[in-house]
Order: sequence, then structure tokens, then C-alpha cells
Amino acid sequence: MKYLSFSELRQKLGGRGRSTVYRDIEAGRLPKPIKLGGRLYWIERQVDEALTSHQQEAA
Repeated sequence: MKYLSFSELRQKLGGRGRSTVYRDIEAGRLPKPIKLGGRLYWIERQVDEALTSHQQEAA
């Protein structure tokens, strides 16, 4: 299982802005982060699944 930092998540999303990423989380388009040692991380598999499901909905 790989954890993505916020900067890695933004890079994976094509350089999206901080506000846009958090709007996507609130809207349920991206999974909520987990807190490890005072920092936020996202599970890469969950992010990939969310992106795949939203691409299928858009098609």
C-alpha cells in the first residue's frame, strides 16, 4: 500500500490547486485523507479507484 503526500496527490491530478483538491474531497470525488504523524496522506489505490469511477461516469 502506497501513501501519497499532498504534493504527490496534486502531481497525480495534473497540478490541481489546493482549493480545488479540497473541494473535490468535500464533494466526494476524491477520498478523505488519513492523518499520520501530523501530516495528511492519501492511499494511492483509493485515489486511483476514485479517478477511474469518475472517468467512467463521465463517459
